[in-house]
Amino acid sequence: MRPFEPLRPGHVGVYVCGPTVQSPPHVGHLRTALPFDLLRRWLVQSGHEVTLVQNVTDIDDKIITNADRDGTSVWELATRQTRAFDDAYRTIGILPPTIQPRATGHIPEMIALISALIDGGHAYAGGGSVWFRVGSFAGYGALSHQRPDAMLPSAESESGKSDPRDFALWKAARPGEPFWSSPWGEGRPGWHLECSAMAGKYLGPAFDIHGGGLDLVFPHHENERAQTVCAADGATGGDTGEMARYWMHVGLLTTGGTKMSKSLGNSVLVADALGAVRPQVLRYHLLSAHYRSTLEYTPEALDESAAAHDRVETFVRNALDILGGPGEAAALAADDGPSLPGAAVRGRAARGGPGSEAVGGTAGDAVTGLTPQRAWADFEAAMDDDLAVGRALAAIFGAVGQGNQVLSKAHSRQLAGWVNVTRRMLGVLGLDPHEQWPSAGAELRPALDGVMQIALDLRSAARARRDYAEADSIRSRLAAVGLIVEDTPEGQRWHLA
Repeated sequence: MRPFEPLRPGHVGVYVCGPTVQSPPHVGHLRTALPFDLLRRWLVQSGHEVTLVQNVTDIDDKIITNADRDGTSVWELATRQTRAFDDAYRTIGILPPTIQPRATGHIPEMIALISALIDGGHAYAGGGSVWFRVGSFAGYGALSHQRPDAMLPSAESESGKSDPRDFALWKAARPGEPFWSSPWGEGRPGWHLECSAMAGKYLGPAFDIHGGGLDLVFPHHENERAQTVCAADGATGGDTGEMARYWMHVGLLTTGGTKMSKSLGNSVLVADALGAVRPQVLRYHLLSAHYRSTLEYTPEALDESAAAHDRVETFVRNALDILGGPGEAAALAADDGPSLPGAAVRGRAARGGPGSEAVGGTAGDAVTGLTPQRAWADFEAAMDDDLAVGRALAAIFGAVGQGNQVLSKAHSRQLAGWVNVTRRMLGVLGLDPHEQWPSAGAELRPALDGVMQIALDLRSAARARRDYAEADSIRSRLAAVGLIVEDTPEGQRWHLA
């Protein structure tokens, strides 16, 4: 664990290895992308500007194979699947990257990078391809904690390599495949080279955070690091620089204890997953485990996540129904004492956003000592600790538990404090039910409010004439369709069940 210190104060550059768009997205792809969405939201909440670059690999052996199988062009397949990935990310609330470069749009940068490596003695041409000379980089293996002398040959088996460990920077053209012209002949870039070129173009040769799945540590990230550092260091071959100051790798998504992957045939397509659960529940489940841990994806695990998410969602919606909306909740909380410093998180000016209303409410639980301010402090400490989402969720459920205790009582200011801090924490996770996930039919809410007012007036009239049977009947009929009416010192209130 190291303190996070960006290269440029107040700004964070993040590069995330995006999808190879060979086929439709599965849930494992969302599991890998979500922690970086969470990281970005927390960095922004903490006062940083974030440039997040997530590439698209749109030329690859598997794309070529699948396009040939489907009887379509590489470009059509890659475009169609890129859109499918974008739709999947958007559906579960992943913010679009600041920059989304495509590999095929950066061939000139890749050729320039190869030229620099050749000039520095770190690469050589052979058999129509260009190879990175692994033995030229003394730091090779440091990221994945492997010894170069104990490594197996690289996956590329083409002729022309002088060392079995060397990997391709440029692949010689093969009949019927897409190709580009280069000083070394017609061909296409190697996979590892693509990310180095795109990261360098938009973030520079050294940047703050590089992320991806755990399965990318070796050889992909190891090779990226080697070629990027060597290109920057010139002919020295030393380790005088570093590609990224921090590397973040997301644990695997498993089904029945086995890694979910296309090659194993056990992947669950995003479209199928969303046929079984709501998108916000899927987001909750995929965020519920620490990003470095393995997460199991089963119907039983999804049911548990749905129940947990629904408890939080129900509290927020009911509390806002009782209080009259988020604006009224913020005003009530502000009247109850000092507000939580929504604009001063860890000494930096936090930006507004979902759930960033004032979180006042100094009144807490007399037994536990928990207050809305303490709940936020616990949440903040958890997020600062390597995105410890388990502890962050515990802070949320603590606030929900306290809020439910005053939900049906005449403690509007206390309820406002609890729902505001709950929404603020949920907003960081991308799970605020009111603003980030408005319920279907929200446009009908004014009409529902009007109809409910008529029902409450009829109930009041029945009680005024002492027709208590009719008043109870109205209340029971409303409850049967999920509309709960409560009598409080301030009058009748209603909320969704």
